Amino acid sequence: MTTLISADDHWMLIMIMFLSTAAAIYLEQRFAWASKISGAIITLIVAVVLVNTGIIPTSAPVFDDVVWGYAVPLAIPLLLLKTNIRRIGKEAGRFLIIFLIGSCGTVAGAFLGTVLLGRYIQGIEGVAAVMTGSYIGGGVNFTAVSDAFHVDPTLISATTVADNLNMAVYFVVLLSAAGSAWFNRHYSHPHIDEVKRIGKSEDQTTAAAYWGRKDISLKDIAVCMAYSAAVVCISRLIGSYLSDIIPDGNFILQMLKVFFGSQYVWITNFSVLFATVFEKKALEMHGAEETGTWLIYLFYFVIGVPASIVLIIKQAPILLILCMLMVFVNMLFSFVFGKILKFDLEEIILASNANIGGPTTAAGMAISQGWNKLVGPSVLVGTLGYAIGTWLGILVGSLLGA
Repeated sequence: MTTLISADDHWMLIMIMFLSTAAAIYLEQRFAWASKISGAIITLIVAVVLVNTGIIPTSAPVFDDVVWGYAVPLAIPLLLLKTNIRRIGKEAGRFLIIFLIGSCGTVAGAFLGTVLLGRYIQGIEGVAAVMTGSYIGGGVNFTAVSDAFHVDPTLISATTVADNLNMAVYFVVLLSAAGSAWFNRHYSHPHIDEVKRIGKSEDQTTAAAYWGRKDISLKDIAVCMAYSAAVVCISRLIGSYLSDIIPDGNFILQMLKVFFGSQYVWITNFSVLFATVFEKKALEMHGAEETGTWLIYLFYFVIGVPASIVLIIKQAPILLILCMLMVFVNMLFSFVFGKILKFDLEEIILASNANIGGPTTAAGMAISQGWNKLVGPSVLVGTLGYAIGTWLGILVGSLLGA
């Protein structure tokens, strides 16, 4: 297909990608409606529109080699600098319990969805693995697991579109639960009661509140990028070496080969180890979260690029059912066991959000609702999801035969 901008017009494609990302970030921090949609989804929608109107190609070296090959791996160590395992256990121990229960629900939903829907879509095992990683962690894990199993890019695009619709419905359901008389009657809700007493600020969007201006120096950027590059380089060397020495064979060997041969597993391992052992140094690396998130926004643009509207119309309905089923089982586990174990309604809602949406959306929901005491724990357990999401996604994919 001939497009207005050719695949080898690298600088034009980079300009469009950067402008789209900048515009999405501006919108989500300026307008409430955009903040609810999220800049990541806006970026993806822009890419889909540009592709299907013939402006940019569905594949280009800038997208396939630069963003997938370099930007995404570099983003992961930067986004995992807060994953101090000891701190998560100490400061969010109670919150962590309901988060892990929800994670079990996500895994159960992946298996259930594959069994029920496997006959309709070829390659659904890989999609279930990818969404397991995503619905326990986030976009970082989505990328890592899809790379590990080489899931078809067009199928990934269709899944992303289905997931975005599902997420919009899911957040509405969660917010409705917070305001529901039935849930308020059957669950304790001290934070909701506190907000009713003191009120909450509505002066800025959720995104603007979360991404406030911070003190970042040139040295911070240099140190963050050097650290990230070192982690990725070492992880690639180890993953490649282990992939070569682990023989092909039975199911167990194949699972070990996929798991230990993945650069993303080792990137996660080293990042979590650094954040835990050298916590003070990790917290001094200002700008890491901002830089890593911006790189992930580029990834969302690239995810929208291979999107074929025809294929999405054909496959997204089934993929939407898969995503909805996984989220439903996650919520079922969270609310049922949360009731049994006497968790507050706000804790259940935010833990499920931290599972499905990640630390940013969980923190954003806590901020938007005025549950300020739960912002920190939401970020901590959501960040832990980044650390374990890739492992569990690859485990689920291996068990399903992806």
